Amino acid sequence: MNRKADVICQHTSDGEIIPIKIRFADEDGEFHTYAIRAYRIVTKNGDILLPNEVTAKSHIWIFECRIAVFEKEISVRLFYNAHENMWKIVK
Repeated sequence: MNRKADVICQHTSDGEIIPIKIRFADEDGEFHTYAIRAYRIVTKNGDILLPNEVTAKSHIWIFECRIAVFEKEISVRLFYNAHENMWKIVK
């Protein structure tokens, strides 16, 4: 699953993004909303280290999040593209 998502988030005074809730459509086009129970920033806007110790600028934030679906906790990845101001979810 790789689709666009609506995200409610908080921005800290230090420029960090904290995802709080996500909403996305299932295969039938029906929207579902989930609270994010836990998250971890995998990469964020700024310098990233590529193989061979090459540094590159990134405008993508990647979050690993835990959500509850039918009382079962699952992991999803959220991708925030700062240039396009768009969120995507990958499960």
